[in-house]
Formats: sequence, structure tokens, C-alpha cells
Amino acid sequence: MIDIELGEVQAQFAEIIWEHEPVGSGELVKICEKELGWKKPTTYTVLRKLCEKGLFQNVDGKVTSIVSRDEFNFAKSERLVEDTYKGSIPAFLAAFTSRKKLSGKDIAEIQKMIDDMREGG
Repeated sequence: MIDIELGEVQAQFAEIIWEHEPVGSGELVKICEKELGWKKPTTYTVLRKLCEKGLFQNVDGKVTSIVSRDEFNFAKSERLVEDTYKGSIPAFLAAFTSRKKLSGKDIAEIQKMIDDMREGG
């Protein structure tokens, strides 16, 4: 399982990279200056830290992800269910639906997922 924790600033930066990848590091500096108000050293420092965490890579000035946004979010969701609900999807759904009603469409989609799993899909 992917186990990468990001603070709020790192998460914003990661979203920018996922949105624009592949992106040249010089272009990334310009984007971060415009969107986050960062100077060049800040961009490179945060990029280096996320590369060290194994989330991104900067090869010959081109920044790309090692872990996709979907993979990262899946791992984060999986960790939440594991840590908070002892890995129990039913417990997670019970907690979630106690505060938020599911629409008929949501219920149908969940039912389809269950049916597909039963059929081996």
C-alpha cells in the first residue's frame, strides 16, 4: 500500500503537478508563482521533498508522477477505512450514511458493484 502523507501545501502542489504533467520544471515554477505566490526556491524545495517521498520524479527538467492522483487517493481512502473503521467497509458505510442520505442513483451504483463482485467481476 502507498503510504505517503502530505500536508496541505504539499497536497496543493501535488494537484498542480497532476493537473499539468508532464510539466517542465521551469514551467512549474511559473505556475506555482501564479497560483501559490511561490518563488523559485520554494517550488524546487517542495518538489525535491515530494520526489524524495516517491510521489514524483524530475528527470532532465521534466516533472512527472510516479504515483497517479487516482492511486494516491485510493491509498488515502484505504488508509482512512483501515485506521478509522478497522478495515470494515460496512462500518464505514454505516457511519457515512448516518449523516448523509444516499440517492437512488448512489444505491443503484453500490448495488451494481456488489452484484459485479458476486459474479466474479
